[in-house]
Amino acid sequence: MTEPAPVSATASESVFRETAADPRTQAVGLSHLSLELGHLYMEDFEAGPGRLRDHFARVAPWAGAARAAAAAIAGKRARISTCFLIDDYFARFSSPAEIVPLIVDEAARAGLTVDYLARESGCAVTGKVPVAEAVAGRIVESPPPGSYGLRPPAAQTGWLANGERSPVARAPQAMKRAAPWEPPKETAARRHSVFLDVELWSDDADGHRLWSCPFLAAVWQLARLGLLRNEGEAVFVPERPPDAGFPDDWDELPSLIRLNPRADPFAAYRTASVLPSRFLPVEHAVRVILDQLDVDHGALRQVAERSAREHAAVPDSVADRVSYVFYPGP
Repeated sequence: MTEPAPVSATASESVFRETAADPRTQAVGLSHLSLELGHLYMEDFEAGPGRLRDHFARVAPWAGAARAAAAAIAGKRARISTCFLIDDYFARFSSPAEIVPLIVDEAARAGLTVDYLARESGCAVTGKVPVAEAVAGRIVESPPPGSYGLRPPAAQTGWLANGERSPVARAPQAMKRAAPWEPPKETAARRHSVFLDVELWSDDADGHRLWSCPFLAAVWQLARLGLLRNEGEAVFVPERPPDAGFPDDWDELPSLIRLNPRADPFAAYRTASVLPSRFLPVEHAVRVILDQLDVDHGALRQVAERSAREHAAVPDSVADRVSYVFYPGP
């Protein structure tokens, strides 16, 4: 038996529903920090082990600084997990049997341990769950002040902006002047605008959708923050590496694997990523996307309650839970 739970509808009216009707939100383990040690493309691996070795050598001191910062806030027992994302979505190359041991070995050479390894394809579809499509359905655009809904929504165009675009120039009607050019305007500008228009996806002639790198990176951040759910069930659940060894086909590798059996939880209250500086524009776009998502309320509530019990307060803004270090180089 369940007791009816009152829900206030207005100041003078109450609505009753069964608490059993509430969708169950599966809880996930949470570290204090999810530390990303890399997110490299096919060309990085094609450049040979030297490129990967150089990457981890550059990452190591910054990873140490991120750990120290987390410990300064959460204490010596701060839970910190590391992760590495492989781009197998935009191009397939080599095989997990060759690449995964290479990543683990080169990280160890720099004094780093990769706890979790993920495939970027999993940010599009994990198992039978169309993760990217589900996240796209949660976009809630922030209308710029003074706008009148003249531009089509992101669901139609596949583009999402952080403000008001420049008006489209049109030929003037008879006896009327042409409208003057106006600059784009960032919604939350501080004195001057930094306007960004982000392509979320593209569709080919056959209707096949290709998700953009910034959009998949936004999904990746939600996964690392423990905020992805599908009908209440957790998405991106770590799996053990295959007992028979790493496969030759990327599709045979789980979306997320736990390489370190003693690792702290994959998801965390906050994330930090150490990346080459070429990722800066992509991650700017990620913040624009995260700022306009209606994130699963049950997952948000769980994180808020657990972080409060641990006295590890997190920002209300999901985008503000994400941090970066960008190092110069390829």
